[in-house]
Amino acid sequence: MKINIVILLACLLLVAGCKDLLVPETENIRDLNPGKYPPNDAALPFGILLNGYNRIPTNSWSFNDVATDDAVTNDQGNGFLKIANGQWTANNNPLSQWTNAYAAIQYLNIVLRDVDTVRWVSDPVVSKLFAMRIKGEAAGLRALFYYYLLQAHAGVSESGAVLGVPIITAVQGPNADFNTPRATFEACMKQIYSDLSIADDLLPLDYGNIASAAFIPAKYGTITKEQYDRAFGSAFRGFLTGRIVKAIRSKAALLAASPAFSAGNTTTWADAADYAGEVLYLKGGVGALASNGLTWYANASEIAGLADGANPAEILWRNNYGDNRDLEQANYPPGLFGNGRINPTQNLVDAFPMANGIPITHTGSGYDATDPYANRDPRLRVFILVNGGTAGPNNTVISTAADGGTNDGLNIVGTSTRTGYYLRKLLRQDVNLNPNSTNNQRHYKPHIRYTEIFLNYAEAANEAWGPLGAGRYGFSAYDVIRAIRKRAGVGTANGDTWLEEAKGSKDQMRDLIRNERRIELCFEGFRFWDLRRWKVNLSETARGVSIKNNVPAVINVEPRQFQSFMTYGPIPYGEILKFGALEQNKGWR
Repeated sequence: MKINIVILLACLLLVAGCKDLLVPETENIRDLNPGKYPPNDAALPFGILLNGYNRIPTNSWSFNDVATDDAVTNDQGNGFLKIANGQWTANNNPLSQWTNAYAAIQYLNIVLRDVDTVRWVSDPVVSKLFAMRIKGEAAGLRALFYYYLLQAHAGVSESGAVLGVPIITAVQGPNADFNTPRATFEACMKQIYSDLSIADDLLPLDYGNIASAAFIPAKYGTITKEQYDRAFGSAFRGFLTGRIVKAIRSKAALLAASPAFSAGNTTTWADAADYAGEVLYLKGGVGALASNGLTWYANASEIAGLADGANPAEILWRNNYGDNRDLEQANYPPGLFGNGRINPTQNLVDAFPMANGIPITHTGSGYDATDPYANRDPRLRVFILVNGGTAGPNNTVISTAADGGTNDGLNIVGTSTRTGYYLRKLLRQDVNLNPNSTNNQRHYKPHIRYTEIFLNYAEAANEAWGPLGAGRYGFSAYDVIRAIRKRAGVGTANGDTWLEEAKGSKDQMRDLIRNERRIELCFEGFRFWDLRRWKVNLSETARGVSIKNNVPAVINVEPRQFQSFMTYGPIPYGEILKFGALEQNKGWR
């Protein structure tokens, strides 16, 4: 008994000594209530803002193309593969933005609540400029996350109303009422436009040190060049700017004007065209389309020379660059020591016209089914590794034929192609995966490319004013598509007769614009969302090619099992269970 008492006393002393480990002291908890920041500590609220930046999803590299008619994967555990095969449910949704976006919005709401109470720097004038800038960034980022929420979760309710998502603009504490109903799609768009307007009013068009005080925008008052540079100088490149805000407005308006959502709001095609047109006008118009923008991911000298936060001509906004070989490891063919994960489909290959610009299905195109890759749109071999194409640092010829005798052939091993094609776009061909001589190369991920905005404009302008309608900025859908195809080397020898024919018909131009968007933005995360906002067929079977004895034969590879209501994504099932005020989109359970 005496021994037990001693042991008990020892345990009590041990527990008492561990009090600091079990119960955190009050002073160790950072108080996020208004006005509670230490007087000279701007690091915490700025860190909260950075959390919003860190949650921005990057469309490219996620490869949701695997759930469309553009690609399949040999990774049998891929979530998008399961979506395509009929396993998309409200509680199995790798495309959900609900948790990520609302977490970001909570952080941004904290910033917006407290931004004017923080002493950002000791100079009160510069501190006020910092407050303006950070308020603009937080408002613009909040709009961006509401755009992502609408893209993934807006839809038509059982009653036929076009609904958005709950609008949360205040910080939610532990006692908040989280049972918030979904706002209408129109109300969500108004919130997005309001936040973007605030951001546009507060932010500079671009960050950069100025030559003199004469270049200070009037909205910042009477300040010195040094004060301006401290708040808006080159050191802040990469953060949200007025130019980026205008581009986000273009993206949101295009979604709102599209067939899937147009009945639920007042945004018109003309609005969407004007918003994109403003971005392009500031860039320099159609003539400013970057000549090397087609291969932005592989322009080695340009990428190597990038200063921190600086953008090449093709890129409007990007993340930080890094040296790695992850994409190549995942997607090089097995003969180059890769895993061959993303396999473009025959469907996508067929979307590339002939070099003369005429679709391969059209009489007079010159297409030869026995020599299917000859005289094609040059973008085909740039973006897709076809049979007999080259890849890797030594320009190795790759045979994807079923009887080609290597693991690169159709369905030979688990890392072989399932379609007869491998991904080439986004990959640096100067990466070496040979275990004896591996190397990394610099990569970056764009948030917004100018080509996307050009295509946004072409689509909206054609719908608003027809192929030749110039709108307020003086260029037309036809002008944009002509520039894009010319850059690609399409139709240059015959005056692009297919485009010239299309300019006489809004419907034909629509088909051409959508096809150009499919090609130019392939594997960058657009196709999945484009098919849905257009309300077109989602269930086209993914096809490939089997080549034996040098004879190609088209094969069916994988069905696409989408029901009609899957034009719209679901509200997460767990949220529906927790909150009775939330209404699910029609068809989802």
